[in-house]
Amino acid sequence: SALADMERAAARLAEAIIARETCGVFGDYDVDGTSGAAILKLYFDAVGAKLEVYLPDRLLEGYGPTIEAFRTLKGKGARLIATVDCGAAAHQAIGEAAAEGLDIIVFDHHQMDGPPPAGALATVNPNRPDDNSGLTLLSAAGVVFMGVVALNRALRARGFFAARNEPDLRSFLDLTALGLVCDVMPMTGLARVLTAQGLKVLTAGGNPGLKALGRKAGMKGAATAFDLGFLLGPRINAAGRIGHARLAFDLLTTDDPARREALAEKLHEMNAERQAIERIVQEEAIQLVEQRGLDQRAVIVAAGEGWHPGVVGIVAGRLKDRYQ
Repeated sequence: SALADMERAAARLAEAIIARETCGVFGDYDVDGTSGAAILKLYFDAVGAKLEVYLPDRLLEGYGPTIEAFRTLKGKGARLIATVDCGAAAHQAIGEAAAEGLDIIVFDHHQMDGPPPAGALATVNPNRPDDNSGLTLLSAAGVVFMGVVALNRALRARGFFAARNEPDLRSFLDLTALGLVCDVMPMTGLARVLTAQGLKVLTAGGNPGLKALGRKAGMKGAATAFDLGFLLGPRINAAGRIGHARLAFDLLTTDDPARREALAEKLHEMNAERQAIERIVQEEAIQLVEQRGLDQRAVIVAAGEGWHPGVVGIVAGRLKDRYQ
């Protein structure tokens, strides 16, 4: 409850679940956004509530929610939509959605340079200028996990669990840890606690999709932050980079073992493909820099025809490390 707007967000979500409303989620296509969206989907499944999920195409739609995406969710019956790992700066899209009668809740962690979107019913973001929670080191998956804790408490207070079992929220900690590590959040305070507990959950069994992917990636023994950051994370991310994030989301949320194995294999292959594409782009970029002496300038600008937009960010990071 220390997070600004959390009580309002939890109350509206609880009201929707009790009234059997269809809800929606618009998530980002990276690991943190996909993990956060998966946590919400698994929670809604556990309490028998309907949740429609929309993950954008990185190349065709780009980052952040659009009114078209909100309308797609509205067309599936959603009147309440949560954004995950985006939305804090989507003033126009959220304003338009509110004008069309949609309630929008933002779960985000990105820096904000002003007030939250006026059209949002609630904006839960520890980096809001007026948030005093001190939880600025949470990633979106961390914020969503806190949101699910608040929602569960709100449902408990309304007697929702009188005739049914409460979900075990600890089962979502491995997905929370995945988002925190892959978004490179500093491992102090609550982020460290959630990650440490998430690794215990993953070691003891954890999310079946993550376990299937771990087997493909060669994970052995007790789960570590290295496993999250270098084995699982890149394979989850490969979907959003050179395919569609829906593949990773489905892996994390399906209850079909055969589909889970097939998706884990697909993501494992896509990651190898992503590595090959990345290697080619990186070699071409280094060649360009060194042939033209671009590293002698104050700023390196490298561009090439046909470079895959899904890997240019990674290659830019490599150039930065190589040339300081």
